[in-house]
Amino acid sequence: MLSHSKDKRIAFKKLAIWYNKIEKLGYKSFNTIARTIQNNYETILNYFDNRSINASAESFNAKIKAFRSQFRGVRNVKFFLFKLSKIYA
Repeated sequence: MLSHSKDKRIAFKKLAIWYNKIEKLGYKSFNTIARTIQNNYETILNYFDNRSINASAESFNAKIKAFRSQFRGVRNVKFFLFKLSKIYA
């Protein structure tokens, strides 16, 4: 829904309409996501200011999780950060 909007004000209006529809439907399964959107709508709508997303940060987080899972947990945090910086820096 929001991806079709070019203007932040229009996106805000569409987001508010979606939120109201979800609230009226009363589906408890949507409560958590609706609350998250309500609490973070300004951050979500910042996308319309410069069209940037955090995909690179999410990708980096996935790499860290994969790296960490190879070692089955981290015991030596300094060594972990050293190896992480050598591989991904």
